[in-house]
Amino acid sequence: MNAAIIDTGPAMHKMVFDWRAQFRSLHGRHPSLWPVLPRALCALATLSAVLLAGWRLLWLPQWDELVAAGMQEQTLRQTFARNAGRARDLDRLRRRRSDVQAQVETMERQLPGRADMDALLSEINHAGVARGLQFELFKPGKEQLFDYYAELPIDIKVTGGFHAMAGFASDLANLSRIVTLDRISITQGREGLLAFEGVARTFRYLDSDELAARARLTADNTKRDAR
Repeated sequence: MNAAIIDTGPAMHKMVFDWRAQFRSLHGRHPSLWPVLPRALCALATLSAVLLAGWRLLWLPQWDELVAAGMQEQTLRQTFARNAGRARDLDRLRRRRSDVQAQVETMERQLPGRADMDALLSEINHAGVARGLQFELFKPGKEQLFDYYAELPIDIKVTGGFHAMAGFASDLANLSRIVTLDRISITQGREGLLAFEGVARTFRYLDSDELAARARLTADNTKRDAR
């Protein structure tokens, strides 16, 4: 066994010497004439350089594009999911919009125009008289204008029986036009009758001239606030 170990010394020395000897006298010689080991190392270095250049010039930009495309795909998937949810709700929203429009149209039909206000005031007065109530006060107040409608308060004071007053309030609620009652006060009157005081409010839509005037006023206020 010791002889085998001793014998490997010259063989190893000879192999190392042969490996180093292959790299001597390479200067000025064509690579095709180099020994096997230098040619193999040169080919390996050339291949490594080509792979490194290809990675930096070709594969690295493509990898960046692939990462960017993956992020864009994720964004598009999220956008698609949101839009799909909205599309599922579209029919429900359309039906709700139609219902709201129908309600608005119904309320608009309940709002009289400026020319109809006198007739509406007459209807309110007639509703009380028909119930046997005695009007002591029926005084329309100052009209208040809003963006799309006007409100007219009417101070009312009537006397009569309880059932007549309840019927009068019910008749106002059932008019084709919108009439509300607030600030109601009921007190004991003369001869066992009740005295009813309150404010009836009715509404009307603004005509085209009034809407135009409101729009100009709003625009003027906006410009003044912006200064």
